[in-house]
Formats: sequence, C-alpha cells, structure tokens
Amino acid sequence: MTVTVHDAEAENRFEARVDGAPAGFAEYIRSDRLVVYPHTVVEPAYEGQGIGSALARAALDNARERGLAVLATCPFIKGWMLRHPEYTDLAYENRSRVSD
Repeated sequence: MTVTVHDAEAENRFEARVDGAPAGFAEYIRSDRLVVYPHTVVEPAYEGQGIGSALARAALDNARERGLAVLATCPFIKGWMLRHPEYTDLAYENRSRVSD
C-alpha cells in the first residue's frame, strides 16, 4: 500500500491517495499568518490504516514550512497534535490582552 498526500490548493485541502485511489482529505482555510483545519475525512475502506495520520502530518508540516500558526477545530487534527508533541509549537494562541 502506497499512501501519497498532496496539497490541492484549488480545493483548499490536502488529499490522500492509496495506490492512486482517493482515500481522504483534510480541509483548510489559510491566511498569511494562520491556517485553520476544520474537517478531515477518511474513506471507510481506508479507516484504521494511517491515512488520517498521513494527512495530519502533511498538513502540519506544510504549516511549519510556511511559518503558519495552526488552529485545529477538527477533532482529529487537534487530537493528533496532542498525541504528537513535536507539533504543539504550531498551535495558535490567542494573544489578545482585551478584557471587559
């Protein structure tokens, strides 16, 4: 089984393929300082085979390369980051000092 992940910028998502067949995707919203990962999907036939992890790693490595903070609203990406502390430095932190 060969898993490949690429950035499908026109669709605003990373796409995973297994031996050329679509296996899943991780959607994103990207600005010049922040990337939000709201939703990840792995096709049922590929669940439990590391496709989600491949998507998460590729998406987070891309954010690091671009120097972007990551706001993971997708429960899968958020949980994956927590299980892989080498990526926690990417997590967005609200630095607002505004108070009521």
